[in-house]
Amino acid sequence: MKKLVRGLREFRANYFSTHRELFEQLSHKQKPRVLFITCSDSRIDPTLITQAAPGELFVIRNAGNIIPPFGATNGGEGATVEYAIHALGIEQIVVCGHSHCGAMKGMLQLGTLEEEMPLVYDWLRHAEATRRLVMENYGEYEGEELLEVAIAENVLTQIDNLRTYPVIHSRLYQGRLKIYGWIYHIESGEVFAYDAADHTYVPLPQFFGDEQDPSGQSTGNFPSPVACELPQRFEQLQSTSKSTSSNGNKSPITQNSQLSATQELVDEFGLPPEQAERIYRGSARR
Repeated sequence: MKKLVRGLREFRANYFSTHRELFEQLSHKQKPRVLFITCSDSRIDPTLITQAAPGELFVIRNAGNIIPPFGATNGGEGATVEYAIHALGIEQIVVCGHSHCGAMKGMLQLGTLEEEMPLVYDWLRHAEATRRLVMENYGEYEGEELLEVAIAENVLTQIDNLRTYPVIHSRLYQGRLKIYGWIYHIESGEVFAYDAADHTYVPLPQFFGDEQDPSGQSTGNFPSPVACELPQRFEQLQSTSKSTSSNGNKSPITQNSQLSATQELVDEFGLPPEQAERIYRGSARR
């Protein structure tokens, strides 16, 4: 505690005293540019790794950077998402997982938590979509490799969950919102971003090169967001559901067994039908 108090004194004497105008403005209103969703883990600090100034990030932190689907719980995550988008007008969301995530380790061994940490067990059940997807589609992985897969897939699952919120759904439809998936590596300080165009995570710095072309424009490119608009996405899903396999049968998405399996997830865990469908048809991102 003494260290924290010393830190407060240093903050007042150094940073605050040289940024009084900024804090005066912030005392009247906030206008953050990004909703940053990440884990409670003490080893990740959103403002530190992004070097963001006070007032630039609106942050949600919890075990496993989990956003329960709309209606699954009345917790603060949903209310914070709604406020960030509707009241603050935020147009960019980052869901950021991290390496060596204890919550994801617990999720992969969920049954062992029920007796010792029942509240953690209940919370991690909101990541059941991630657990089921990983267990049924990545059987060849184990140990640290399986954990890395779970961390990566969980980021994308939480983006799926965000899409179930009416305010998110509406802004995506209008093309007024972009959602990005990141993974922060504690041991190297690197951030990997999911590029929806290539269906893979890539080192984020390669998108933001300092080099400039002859006109003075930066040559860095921003990764394709995981979610940006709904109409094109729906057209793609409709096209997929109408497709047939090489032997003339209907796509697995439309088979009765598929419908039965996805309905089971919808009924038992309260998952959105689209998310349950993705779990059973396997990860399209592999």
